[in-house]
Amino acid sequence: METNQARLALVTVVAPIAWGSTYYVTEAYLPPDRPLFAAAVRALPIGLVILATRRRLPRGSWWWKALVLGVLNIGMFFPLIFLAAYHLPGGLAATLQATAPLVTMGLAWPGLGERPGWARVGAALVGALGVGLLVLRSPGHIDAIGLAGAFGSVLVSALGYVLVKRWPVPVDSLTLVSWQLVVGGLLLVPVALLVEGAPPALDLPAIGGFVWLSVIGTGLAYYCWFTGLRGMPAGVVSLIGLVNPVVGTLLGVVLAGELFGWAQALGMVLVLGGVLAGQPAVHAMLRRRATPAVGQVEAEDREPVRSAA
Repeated sequence: METNQARLALVTVVAPIAWGSTYYVTEAYLPPDRPLFAAAVRALPIGLVILATRRRLPRGSWWWKALVLGVLNIGMFFPLIFLAAYHLPGGLAATLQATAPLVTMGLAWPGLGERPGWARVGAALVGALGVGLLVLRSPGHIDAIGLAGAFGSVLVSALGYVLVKRWPVPVDSLTLVSWQLVVGGLLLVPVALLVEGAPPALDLPAIGGFVWLSVIGTGLAYYCWFTGLRGMPAGVVSLIGLVNPVVGTLLGVVLAGELFGWAQALGMVLVLGGVLAGQPAVHAMLRRRATPAVGQVEAEDREPVRSAA
């Protein structure tokens, strides 16, 4: 059981690692000020490709369930996260996103019966503090639209993750991902055309950036993420998502020459420590190491005292 949980965690962490590259790729290669177009291109093409390979459509109640999940996890989440990014300083947007584990735990308790426990809540708080140290700079201009986008993205994604676990899925994770990407992409296309107009011209670097974000940052990432959700508590999976800003910060330092000081180093330690502290496999390992020591002390207490005569 412990080994299986550790393997699931390793699979799941691929998602926030891939998502961490989104910031750099978007800024360096994609057309500026086209968030809805970028979201649609990320979701729909790879969703159609995966659906064509899996060759399985929803059945029965899963038509409307797939619609709900696609709207929440893709169709609403992508625009809201871009809205927050465009209306808030990047550090503040990332810090607000770091509240996602706490929100997910709060919804998973009544929705799934997953009691987070004080250790997991503490790990989420430590991780959120670490993200704040890692990315938070001067607050700058803050507006209500940006705050609504940030908190809205946290809420819809947390609700979507809880519903994935609440509804027993009759298909593999890759098929489930394809349904959500197609639904979300089809929703985003008309909205992007209405709000942003005709698609922009794309050069070769932009095409490469979209291929990376679509295949790795969306298709592979969501497959790994939902695989983790199906096998681990929702709050645990959401904690793993805090790796996202860590990767984004490292790529910014290495590839874009961004500054990295003691505050960022401490933040990174806190984030990774919070993620590890919330993992069931780590708790099981610590309990296993503590149990023999306790048993040894009890055995010594029971051992009869021998006479020196």
